[in-house]
Amino acid sequence: MGFMQKYGLRHRDDQRTKAAELSLRASLYPLCLVTILFFLWGFSYGLLDTLNKHFQEALGIDKARSAGLQAAYFGAYPLASLGHANWILRHFGYKLVFIWGLSLYALGALIAWPCLLHHSFGGFCAAIFIIGNGLGSLETAANPYITVCGPPKYSEMRINLSQAFNGIGTVVAPVMGSYVIFVDIGESDQALRNVQWIYLAIACFCILLAITFLFSPIPEITDADMAFQAEETHANTAIEPFWKQYRLFHATFAQFCYTGAQVAIAGYFINYVTETRANTDSPLAARFLAGAQGGFALGRFVGVGLMKFVRPRYVFLLYMTLCIVFIAPSITQSGNTGMAMLYLTLFFESIIFPTIVALGMRGLGKYSKRGSGFIVGGVCGGAVVPPILGAVADARSTQLAMVVPMCFFILAWTYTLAVNFVPAYRIPADKFSTTKVGIENLGPADEESEGDSPMRVAEKKELEHEKLEHTPEVK
Repeated sequence: MGFMQKYGLRHRDDQRTKAAELSLRASLYPLCLVTILFFLWGFSYGLLDTLNKHFQEALGIDKARSAGLQAAYFGAYPLASLGHANWILRHFGYKLVFIWGLSLYALGALIAWPCLLHHSFGGFCAAIFIIGNGLGSLETAANPYITVCGPPKYSEMRINLSQAFNGIGTVVAPVMGSYVIFVDIGESDQALRNVQWIYLAIACFCILLAITFLFSPIPEITDADMAFQAEETHANTAIEPFWKQYRLFHATFAQFCYTGAQVAIAGYFINYVTETRANTDSPLAARFLAGAQGGFALGRFVGVGLMKFVRPRYVFLLYMTLCIVFIAPSITQSGNTGMAMLYLTLFFESIIFPTIVALGMRGLGKYSKRGSGFIVGGVCGGAVVPPILGAVADARSTQLAMVVPMCFFILAWTYTLAVNFVPAYRIPADKFSTTKVGIENLGPADEESEGDSPMRVAEKKELEHEKLEHTPEVK
């Protein structure tokens, strides 16, 4: 247990660390370090979309079966977010979950190597399942950590800005895929050999990053910190038992529906373009996908800018509504027009996932860690919706199958409407948007120290207090 204490791998959840009161400056280093993780799983997700189409061609499997990649990847998320990762988070803390997730990601990437070499689709799905557990663990910790590390007023802006680097990762992967995976469809052996080196590089990078986290003094945020933050913002709605946190479960449902729709659209984007646009092969369609993911990343930066001037829930309502508006014409239009509709859909998808995380955690207080696991677990929608779209695409066409994600967008829209028009949802969201915690009346940790972490400052103050108690009174 000395090792755990030495590297800050275990913290009591019933004790405050002052981390929930961090100023923007004090939270900068941990936020930058955690943001690297967002790029990692964005790259992995983007690579998966490209591999989906490649396995259809290289192994001669249909669209519904190729959705097994998404099913393995996103099906692992609830196992992590509600199971092992959430247990580690509640009993040890964020830091150990980051290291655990990176280790699983590296293990899955190493297992993927021989599976690619031997053209084992089932084996590769198993490797992807392990990677999904790793990334599910990272998301279980990283999304709530970014949300709560720093002034709560800017939580939606912080998570959307960090998630923008996730978007960059989804751009880089298809670009690499168009020049590596689809370099020569007639030589699928060589293409798969190229992919195996990508996964080996991912494994090495994950190991190095896990070591960096081990030695980095990042602040730990406990349930006691979150309870304090909820009380200070006067939005402490967590007084009810956990199972009565209906806003949390509605957010989880919205996340399930939205993520399923997003993954289905991206996973079959290449199929859609090659089927509806004349003279378009897979390498060119992969480049178009990279452009669409670029729009996705841009949408997050634009969303962060808008949130600086208007309430995040208004931006959420605008983006979610426009997702439905633009996915609908893609069902009937083809060629450049249909593809443009998907481009616009991806642009407005951009802020939905992180904003659901931030708004869904509003006022959870002592239930924050447990609740975040449910919201992240909603990502398993990515394992459910793509096979449905694939089955419809096999029976009819990918173009007509876009009605599937549209239906799920409409279901997710119910949460958007509730956050904006139902007082029980709207008031906690607005309370956090106007709070001055971490901005005004900074605690001693921010006033006394530029380089020390909040935990270290707290330790110093405790030692000073003990010295005063043991100092004999001068008469």
